[in-house]
Amino acid sequence: MQYKEYGKTGKKVSVIGFGGMRFRKEDYEKSFEASAMAVRRASQLGINYFDTAPFYCDDKSEEIMGEAFKDMPNAFYVSTKSMLNHEKTADDVRGRVEKSLKRLGIEKIHFFHMWCILNLEQYRKVMAPGGPYEGALKLKEEGLVDHIVFSTHCNGEEIETMVNEGGFEGVTLGYNATNFAFRQKGIKAAYEKGLGIVTMNPLGGGVIPQNPEFYSFIKENEQDTLAQAALKFNVSHKEITVALAGMGTVEEVEENVKAGENVGEMTEEKINRMAKMLNDSLDSLCTGCQYCNVCPEGIEIPKYMDAYNMYILSKESNRIKNRLKWHWGLKAKKAAECIACGKCEKLCTQHLPIVERLQYIAKL
Repeated sequence: MQYKEYGKTGKKVSVIGFGGMRFRKEDYEKSFEASAMAVRRASQLGINYFDTAPFYCDDKSEEIMGEAFKDMPNAFYVSTKSMLNHEKTADDVRGRVEKSLKRLGIEKIHFFHMWCILNLEQYRKVMAPGGPYEGALKLKEEGLVDHIVFSTHCNGEEIETMVNEGGFEGVTLGYNATNFAFRQKGIKAAYEKGLGIVTMNPLGGGVIPQNPEFYSFIKENEQDTLAQAALKFNVSHKEITVALAGMGTVEEVEENVKAGENVGEMTEEKINRMAKMLNDSLDSLCTGCQYCNVCPEGIEIPKYMDAYNMYILSKESNRIKNRLKWHWGLKAKKAAECIACGKCEKLCTQHLPIVERLQYIAKL
């Protein structure tokens, strides 16, 4: 397993991290032990960054991690989270951290996330006096939190704004072989400011391994599975510290850890070449440029087009609803408010049929 410095924190972390939202329900409903075995096996094989959160796996993920942490083979770091929808004040955050510490059975949280920031308006609420960030700062002063970080689905410019204001030591963001060409600004801004960068969703929600012919361009070693190649694609970037892989079984752990061995370096020439292949092959994908974000009805068109991307890649319409609900916090029915004025389509750099796609989403 290879390791990288997490920003300026002084902590060295494994390039493959354990994502704690994929434990199998059939396992943890009977007993936490089968799931805990996967966590311990990951530690045994060199993973030392373990990411969890309240509400993952029917709100059992932290408890499963806590069971595993009672008997871990090696030293480890823990990441967990607080979400504005649930913890709106500093006191709320204290309550959340105290509960997480108890369930995890640890004395402090190493990387504490302001979780799932979707836009700058939400970010301002997190940072407001008496809000979640202030609560996290107090907990850090007391030694219950080591580092305050954030997770986000914002675009590159918004991430740059948050990074430049200097409140965080790290960021977790979505990055993979589908969207990499459009996330470079946020990644580079965070790296230049010395933040640790953790990437989530490196397999594109399963879309990448399910489309092996298209995504074959990311494989540099024929012996790798496509999932391993997708993880290597992320961690080969000098900017990226950890790629999170959701794991629930020992077998999944043993496959994913191989992606943390003999990782090459992603050069500018290579990423530009791959970006060109991506754009040439999927010219019907929305690139997230944001020019269409002018809807008079308040529909967040770039996010709805991102969700439609999932349908283009998978041909499964349920992927649209899942993406909107769990990734963006939006409802498909909002698309029905489109009045077909055409303002968005006039500004679309790819001339996509945005109105038609919104109508399709509205019918789901």
